[in-house]
Amino acid sequence: MKYAYSAAQLAFKQEVEAFLSEHLPADLAHSVRCGAGISKDQLAAWTRVLNAKGWAAPHWPVAHGGTGWNLVHRHIFDVACREYHAPQLSAFGFSMVGPAIAKYGTVEQQAKYLPQILNADLWFCQGYSEPQAGSDLASLRTKAERLGDQYIVNGQKIWTSAAEDADWIFCLVRTDMQVQQQKGISFLLIDMSSPGVTVKPLYAFNGKRLWNQVFFEDVHVPVSQRLGEENFGWTVAKSLLGDERLLVSRVAENKRILSILIDTIEHEYGVGENVPASLAAEMTELEIRLQALEVSSLRMLSKADAGAQFGAEPSMLKLKGSQLVQDLDELLFRAVGHLVLARDRAPYASHTLGAESFSEPFVGSELTEFVASGRYHHRGYTIAGGSSEVQYNIMAKQVLGL
Repeated sequence: MKYAYSAAQLAFKQEVEAFLSEHLPADLAHSVRCGAGISKDQLAAWTRVLNAKGWAAPHWPVAHGGTGWNLVHRHIFDVACREYHAPQLSAFGFSMVGPAIAKYGTVEQQAKYLPQILNADLWFCQGYSEPQAGSDLASLRTKAERLGDQYIVNGQKIWTSAAEDADWIFCLVRTDMQVQQQKGISFLLIDMSSPGVTVKPLYAFNGKRLWNQVFFEDVHVPVSQRLGEENFGWTVAKSLLGDERLLVSRVAENKRILSILIDTIEHEYGVGENVPASLAAEMTELEIRLQALEVSSLRMLSKADAGAQFGAEPSMLKLKGSQLVQDLDELLFRAVGHLVLARDRAPYASHTLGAESFSEPFVGSELTEFVASGRYHHRGYTIAGGSSEVQYNIMAKQVLGL
């Protein structure tokens, strides 16, 4: 299997790497590398650096601040950013609601929201899942009743990541109770400071506030904040989820974790014959799998740039990429060994969960603080965006004809 970048692609890669070397703050990259997390202010500052360069939203239409890059260039950019441990920008704004506003929004909505998202002046979270509507999202019950030029929203959302930092939330709500489930849903943009909106935290076992519950009690939302036509929200949501279907291989994230794994093993064992044979064999296997994944992804992206259409192939990329992240995590977890911590200690010092404040120095590197946390968080990669079982079914039906 071979894939060679063209001279122009190599020049672009060098340009991106030079920019990252000059402009990515070292302390920010260090925090990302260790898995320590970064603050909203830090991410906002980095977002503005990319926006000033014109690189904050490569996949947006050029008219709204996009770069006009093809899929291969976007892949090169993504891989470079992750290898340099640059933080990923807010997916809710840049990968989800931003493209949806660009596609379905009115001119007024585009002018209001898109520049603010680009410059990290407006932060969104996603209001989709509900306590009784997760995998079966179309059964959602949050209701929006039309009253003149307002909707009155009542209901609850759950597993809402970043709601504590968000200024707005994009929500799927039921606007027609009498029709087939998918046909009675609308897509609303709701100001989180509106009276009647309440956010309650959901903590993971490692002490991090990874999710929230969001409650709506008689929340007034102007009709002008609806995206797309009334009862057309399911189509907007499907388009939003499908825009990035060829960029699901997680090659960039796999390369980032692999670099950390290599550094860790070299730190523990040195190089060459000092590394146990079984460990070296596992490393080689993982590297080969990653090379095969990237070549397969690049071939597909190149064909798509040339106008090719794809059916089930992205399911293969998603399946293999998410599984590889987890396998790399497992080996990193074992490489750290007895130094790994069962839960992150730093978050416990910042809020009360009944644990003492930790001040003693770490045993081992800072990396050991967050290895377990990353490993368990990445277990969700084979569920999010379509579970592995779903991907197998898609390939069985569309490729094998079963």
